[in-house]
Amino acid sequence: MSTLYPFLFDPILKEKIWGGNRLETVLRHKAMNHCGESWEVSGLVGDESVIANGFLAENNLNELLEIYMTDLVGEKNYEKYGLGFPLLIKFIDANDNLSVQVHPDDELAKRKYGQSGKTEMWHVIAAEPGAGLYVGFNQKVTKTQYVKAVEEGTLAELLKFYPVQPGDTFMIPAGTVHAIGKGVLLAEIQQPSDVTFRIFDWNRVDDEGNPRELHTAEALEAIDFDLNLGTFKVDYKPELNKTIPLVHSEYFNTNLIEFDQVLTKSFAQIDSFVIYMCLEGFMHLEYGDEHIVFKTGDVVLIPAEMEEVTFVPGENARMLEVYC
Repeated sequence: MSTLYPFLFDPILKEKIWGGNRLETVLRHKAMNHCGESWEVSGLVGDESVIANGFLAENNLNELLEIYMTDLVGEKNYEKYGLGFPLLIKFIDANDNLSVQVHPDDELAKRKYGQSGKTEMWHVIAAEPGAGLYVGFNQKVTKTQYVKAVEEGTLAELLKFYPVQPGDTFMIPAGTVHAIGKGVLLAEIQQPSDVTFRIFDWNRVDDEGNPRELHTAEALEAIDFDLNLGTFKVDYKPELNKTIPLVHSEYFNTNLIEFDQVLTKSFAQIDSFVIYMCLEGFMHLEYGDEHIVFKTGDVVLIPAEMEEVTFVPGENARMLEVYC
């Protein structure tokens, strides 16, 4: 019998100038105006997620990991990451274009910043008509062309734009130039790093006419120019009451599950915690003789020591399943 249980966390809300109100209207978070991000599961120092349910409520994720170690994350994850939680889970609401960014890979990030790199993925939850994402370049770009475009404020002409709709999924390796476009609400799963290099901000200025700081030199070192011609959109076909693989990588694995009948998930073979992000629906998550209510906008962490849980939907449900 497990001593641990499924953990809910208090969202860490981040006000952003580009944020909107869909974290509240779509995902049911009690958010401030211009709320751009909700960090759902985080072990980053200064932004540790705090448990919201059960006898361990008010402890944070890092305290939990320090005490329960392999019971929480699994043996292979503990051996690889130690007391660092290996993922950062977010919802992001873009009411305006985010700046164009790039993140370093593991080697560069560890050498210069003492952190992991930042490979991430996006799953679109909602999108306004015409909204989209910018990922990679639309043509072969040399370092010289890139620097010239940054200096002239024309980088947008080199970016590949993907119009999106709910369900679209993108895998974005470290070194890829990218930006979330206006009108998109999405789930983000990433390595636990906040090292971001801003390379273009759509020529915006503040109230005093000053442009935002750019990290041109740092970004130039981080960009993988060959990688940026890749295919980033994930090709998959959803199927009701099936677990559909979206992403399999060295950093995380993500599946999509849409279901309208009782679903039991067994974890005995994966040696990892599992995170579920409820994108739509209402259900009871049952474990042993206990249950919790799990609904749109909720994120739950299933400890590695738990062998199975059962979801009983009250209506059609859609969620992401994430593990390492």
